[in-house]
Amino acid sequence: MPSSSHSRTHGREPVAPKVPEITALFWVVKILTTGMGEATSDYLAHLSLVLAGAVGILGLALALWLQFRARSYSAPVYWFAVMMVAVFGTMAADGPPIGHIGSTVFYIVVLATVFYAWHRREGTLSIHSIVTCRRETYYWLTVLATFALGTAMGDLTADSLHFGYLPSAILFTAVILVPAVAWWRFGLGEVVAFWSAYVVTRPLGASFADWLGKPAGRSGVGLGDGLVALAALAALIVIVVLVGYLMVTRGGIQRGAVETVESAVVGGGGTSNDDVNAPGLPQQARSWFSQVKVD
Repeated sequence: MPSSSHSRTHGREPVAPKVPEITALFWVVKILTTGMGEATSDYLAHLSLVLAGAVGILGLALALWLQFRARSYSAPVYWFAVMMVAVFGTMAADGPPIGHIGSTVFYIVVLATVFYAWHRREGTLSIHSIVTCRRETYYWLTVLATFALGTAMGDLTADSLHFGYLPSAILFTAVILVPAVAWWRFGLGEVVAFWSAYVVTRPLGASFADWLGKPAGRSGVGLGDGLVALAALAALIVIVVLVGYLMVTRGGIQRGAVETVESAVVGGGGTSNDDVNAPGLPQQARSWFSQVKVD
């Protein structure tokens, strides 16, 4: 009979992977959230820095509480967390008074530190292995760091290097294709390819949002933060529709093996070969997995 301590631990652990399947739709939704986060943060800051800070911090806390409380992947909960990280990440990157170059270097160090701690503790950085609370904590720390770094990178190219917003957006569109092509054609590891592209989605979406919202004197279209905020609301509606599609088709759920979850929970989060290269669900497990509670 399992010990009471193990039962309590098992009750807190996820019953299935809690991150979405990496598909083209994942990247579409991800880029939409970055643009929305940039526009929302700038608009709130224009209204009131106190309001912006309150919404950013409290919204992030609520979103992560909901995400950690869920025991399996829920698309609305997951993407709500990503959206609030996008809002907070903009504030975090704009906060330190060390300039865009200093902020970029600082968040590179932060991200490298999180990656080092995660890999040293778990032996993998694969998102297919997000099946314990500890790994999920590392995952969201990494996501926070990538958003802040991406924001700093976008500000660096647009302002400090004087590229402007649209050229920066075009630049990052080209840059995000590099890890994709390297993975597809030249055998770049999927973990390196994923996280490299993930960082770039932030300055890509934010650069387009800034280009639309900032005045012409700052190389923008000059629509204004208010109008871009309305566009962000429209983007939110699109996101909700896409999330609904994910939920209906179940195509947004990681197909990591059920045995991976159980072994990670029982073994305290240790790494195995199945953990790093999680295969699709075996046929006999599909009926069990389809019954996992989503929210």
